[in-house]
Amino acid sequence: MNLIENFKEGLRSVQANLLRSVLTALIVAIGITSLVGILTAIDGIEQSVSSSLGSLGVNSFEISSKWNRGGSSQGVKERVYTQLTLNECNRFISEYKVPSNISLSATVTSLAEVKFLSEKTNPNVWVMGVNEHYAALKGLTLKDGRNFSKFEVDQGSHVVLVGNTVYKNLFKNGEKGAGSALTILGTQFKVIGILEKKGDFGEENYDNMVMIPIRVANQLSSGRRNLWYRLQVDVSRPDQVEYAMGEARGVLRSIRHDRIGDEDSFDLEKSESLSESLDSITSGLRYGGFGVGFVTLLGASIALMNIMLVSVTERTREVGVRKALGATPLRIRQQFVIEAIVVCILGGIAGVILGIIIGNVITSIMNIKIFVIPWLWMLVGMLICVFVGLISGYYPAYKASKLDPIESLRFE
Repeated sequence: MNLIENFKEGLRSVQANLLRSVLTALIVAIGITSLVGILTAIDGIEQSVSSSLGSLGVNSFEISSKWNRGGSSQGVKERVYTQLTLNECNRFISEYKVPSNISLSATVTSLAEVKFLSEKTNPNVWVMGVNEHYAALKGLTLKDGRNFSKFEVDQGSHVVLVGNTVYKNLFKNGEKGAGSALTILGTQFKVIGILEKKGDFGEENYDNMVMIPIRVANQLSSGRRNLWYRLQVDVSRPDQVEYAMGEARGVLRSIRHDRIGDEDSFDLEKSESLSESLDSITSGLRYGGFGVGFVTLLGASIALMNIMLVSVTERTREVGVRKALGATPLRIRQQFVIEAIVVCILGGIAGVILGIIIGNVITSIMNIKIFVIPWLWMLVGMLICVFVGLISGYYPAYKASKLDPIESLRFE
């Protein structure tokens, strides 16, 4: 009896004991469903969160002035680097050719008092100079009005975007806000947009912030101090981030006249903290999913082994006949192992299909409009099924192969 015949015999045995085989396969299917279903849902959540975090700078990197520590190291005076200037930042934006959106920002002060008619805020409002891409790259949405235009940024128009908390403190009677005139740092600005509530986000409180064009911010700080300019480059394609960083380094070194062999006169950092946090969370969820699936499959393997032992006992005379006709212990072992694997594969196929459906139902309940087909987890699920069938079927198969043919033929 060859391997193919053993496989056919396994299918015939499943068909002959259909109810028992279905119940056994159902146990395996439940384990695979829990495994594939949880991991499918996690993949869907991860894809949704990744696309959402894309607007918060996960696929981006930042360029800022290098921090001068001062002092000396081992008697050698450390080099002092000049800060990035507005002209250098604007040159970088115009000369950088990699497809991307580039925001430019600088904090003017975090202790401003904003006035509207007789109303005024506490002197703790952030005044931020930005360009037209800043709001989008930070995931900010407008409650009313519009964003800056490129013309307003380039020409230094006196217009302002107002954070939600500042708006509520100044417009207490429910005024529309957009079109009103505010006084910021002794200068009048026209309100063109009101931001939706964002909440504290890291070190920046967008709700207690007003944003003005970067050129106006530069003018307001003139004579006081140099602004600390920060560029954020959001790359169109996530797989091009490393390449884009290399190109940015080359362009800015040329603008800054950094000599070959010298280190960069600026800091260039990839925004990885959010993506790393997401990877950490999803890895933990995957481990949990594997744990649940493993416990369920452990129960399934024990149940399958028990059923295979019963099957060996029921078919003792059959084993005796095959041995009497010349079947070797190897072929007997193959017969019962393959039968166990066939049952597991049938349960695995059902489990994979149910797992995909349940996983996507879970994501749809969470209002995630993504349909995930987890090819990797489908393959892993089927390999686990084969492994469970091999482990569960080997001992019964070994027991069957050791039966004495004469005693087996006498078995009632």
